[in-house]
Amino acid sequence: MEDETPKRPRRVRYKGTHPKSFKEKYKEQQPELYSEDVEKIKKQGRTPAGMHLSICVNEILDILKVKPGQIGFDATLGYGGHALEILKRLKKKGKLFATDVDPFELPRTKERLEKLGYGEDILQIRKMNFAGIDMIVAEAGELNFVLADLGVSSMQIDNPERGFTFKVDGPLDLRLNPKSGKPASEILKKLTQEELEEILVENSDEPYSKQISVAIHQKIKQGMRIETTTVLKTIIKEALDNIPKNLNQDDVKKCLQRCFQALRIEVNNEFGVLEQFLEKLPYALKSGGRVAILSFHSGEDRRVKKSFQYLFREGIYSEVAPDPIRASPAECFSNPRAKSAKLRWAIKA
Repeated sequence: MEDETPKRPRRVRYKGTHPKSFKEKYKEQQPELYSEDVEKIKKQGRTPAGMHLSICVNEILDILKVKPGQIGFDATLGYGGHALEILKRLKKKGKLFATDVDPFELPRTKERLEKLGYGEDILQIRKMNFAGIDMIVAEAGELNFVLADLGVSSMQIDNPERGFTFKVDGPLDLRLNPKSGKPASEILKKLTQEELEEILVENSDEPYSKQISVAIHQKIKQGMRIETTTVLKTIIKEALDNIPKNLNQDDVKKCLQRCFQALRIEVNNEFGVLEQFLEKLPYALKSGGRVAILSFHSGEDRRVKKSFQYLFREGIYSEVAPDPIRASPAECFSNPRAKSAKLRWAIKA
């Protein structure tokens, strides 16, 4: 009798000695199975695909001073790196609430933490925007500590299907939650040249905002469909080629980064969400409660700084960070994405 046991499907092999596309990087996307390979990548100062290396972990823990029995809130759960270290310090006593809007990464992080022994008895995860911190407080009561890491996770950046990077071709999406709202490609169609220029200036301090916004708007008027990251990248580079000042490759790369960042901020209303969060934050903390906010953009840091300083002058915060804390040189080498990070803190009076 013929054996009808189904054969285990073989992993798809990639061409060459190293995988190039995101989907082919099976080792980095399953770090628990290929820990040695992942460590090699990390030692080279690179972030393995499908992973996220948490930034300023020790500095954040030193600020929050987490103790067993406390109630806290991780506003941007992401890969769960910060949450894991906080949970270790709670020692199964107390509770950590966490939120994130990413419908794809959230269940993966929940499963990862559950396998490490952190279930719903100690960790409560909600798929929602952190501007709804008041809803968390309504459920949990006033909080001992709050953490908000405002950076986009490496998993989102590395996956070309999310459209966060100009380095590989993908749909021009840029939504943190691809199941809600409109992608960048749709938003671009409805913006005037003046509105786009304002977005590039306000969201990324882009020095060539005029030339870039004019070039993009002209292409749209001519009927071009700007629906992929590569098409937008090409238009921006062509606009920069017409600028009299000679720009080197690094200048062009930084300009592309700023433009994609500006669109991402607009698509997800990131500044508006942050402002709502900062307004509600002091009412969410217990007396003596601590907050740490990690930002990666001058506009974010400026808003955090102004809020903390104003509420300190009003006597609502007893202490605030005099200056932002930066990642150490060693951390910046092992994780280059830490270079732009600024960490600020405050303590409720």
